[in-house]
Amino acid sequence: MEVRSENVQVRCDKLPAPVIPRTRLQVWFIRVCSSIVLWTCLVQLAAVWELWHPHLLAGITNRMTQVAQLRAEQVQSPPPFLPARKYKSNGYLRVSCNGGLNQMRAAICDMVTVARLLNLTLVVPELDKMSFWADPSNFEDIFDVRHFINSLRDEVRIIKRVPKRFNRKHGLIPLEMPPVSWSNEKYYLQQILPLFGKYKVLHFNKTDARLANNGIPPDLQKLRCRVNFQALKFTPQIETLGYKLVRMLQEKGPFLALHLRYEMDMLAFSGCTHGCTKEEAEDLKRMRYAYPWWREKEIVSEARRSQGLCPLTPEEIALVLQALGFGKDTQIYIAAGEIYGSERRLVALRAAFPQIVKKEMLLAPEELQQFQNHSSQMAALDFMVSVASSTFIPTYDGNMAKVVEGHRRYLGFKKTILLDRKRLVDLLDMHQNRTLSWTEFVVAVRLAHEKRMGQPMRRKVIIEKPKEEDYFYANPQECLCKGTNCDDLRGPGNSSRIR
Repeated sequence: MEVRSENVQVRCDKLPAPVIPRTRLQVWFIRVCSSIVLWTCLVQLAAVWELWHPHLLAGITNRMTQVAQLRAEQVQSPPPFLPARKYKSNGYLRVSCNGGLNQMRAAICDMVTVARLLNLTLVVPELDKMSFWADPSNFEDIFDVRHFINSLRDEVRIIKRVPKRFNRKHGLIPLEMPPVSWSNEKYYLQQILPLFGKYKVLHFNKTDARLANNGIPPDLQKLRCRVNFQALKFTPQIETLGYKLVRMLQEKGPFLALHLRYEMDMLAFSGCTHGCTKEEAEDLKRMRYAYPWWREKEIVSEARRSQGLCPLTPEEIALVLQALGFGKDTQIYIAAGEIYGSERRLVALRAAFPQIVKKEMLLAPEELQQFQNHSSQMAALDFMVSVASSTFIPTYDGNMAKVVEGHRRYLGFKKTILLDRKRLVDLLDMHQNRTLSWTEFVVAVRLAHEKRMGQPMRRKVIIEKPKEEDYFYANPQECLCKGTNCDDLRGPGNSSRIR
């Protein structure tokens, strides 16, 4: 019995000591102490780093500040989402936007406003996939769709798709039609609203310029601005890369965004062939004839150019920029697609301004890979850079030029030099013919653009000629002025003097 007892005792001695579980108080105490020690170490390391590397730390801090300022400037954070507006919907409005990114952007703003006016439920807009660019992007590929819906919920109800009971499968055929261009409030209330009594779903298959520039109530004009400047936010993928581009440019100082609209489609459809070879002119003409929807076929290039209806060539814009006072060290970002004639046509511009960059030069190929064959998403990057630039200069007054101009006005009338192409063509020809000296050319160019710097001004209204009057989105004055007079407004750094 004694032996057995000893054996038992020996076995018990070999067992591990029992683990005493820690109480929650002990665990909490250990974590608090560890956190205090860790933060103390970090503070000490920061102090030592500041002591030995003050300039480097200051540089990092400055860059962080720049990024914060950029985000605050470019994307003005909207107030918290307001409660959803309660109203009896008169029907569902579907819209198919046509054109490039900025034409569709303006159209979306107009269609939200029409839906609000008529108390409709708006379906998230469909984007153009059939135009020259053949971009397959959907709304959610370019814009933050959740933000779009939620940020406007106090104004209009927006849904992602029409309810199933209103689909064609259930025998309901929506009415498809393009609304009349440049229409006012009266047209939509009297001509469009009654259609919803018979058709619960209306499909606008064209949306470009379907709402008038002027004669619209101020509250609706301000809603157009709210959609444009707050609700239409790019996707995180686009914004991240756009901010990176702007940051890379700003780190080297002020920069000029040049919307060099010298692309093949622009030249073909406008008929502008100045500076092109005979072979190039024939290629552009064949392209124009290949698209039946483009009505103008036979175009006299020089006549159009003399009227100021052609974009400036890269060689011409080089002379104009020099005359405006931009030096050889000016950092220029080309916000455009592929330049017709490629690098051969940029020789003169690069010789005058060596610091020319494009997004393809600043970003790695893998960063742009996700946007390849998506021209609207590429255009969104150029849009962000153009809005954030120190100076913006478009060589043609297309949709992007106008929408960027209006956005820069909204951000404090940032300098936007609007080229008087008709006047410039005359001056350029006289200088080339040696009938105007360089000094005279410089004086004339500067004088012609003293009041074309994006300063506050009234929109030009031309009764019964809406195509010839100033575009709402280029100068949304109702959203920029506290009263009705914009003449006394002045933004910081918006002197009319040429630099």
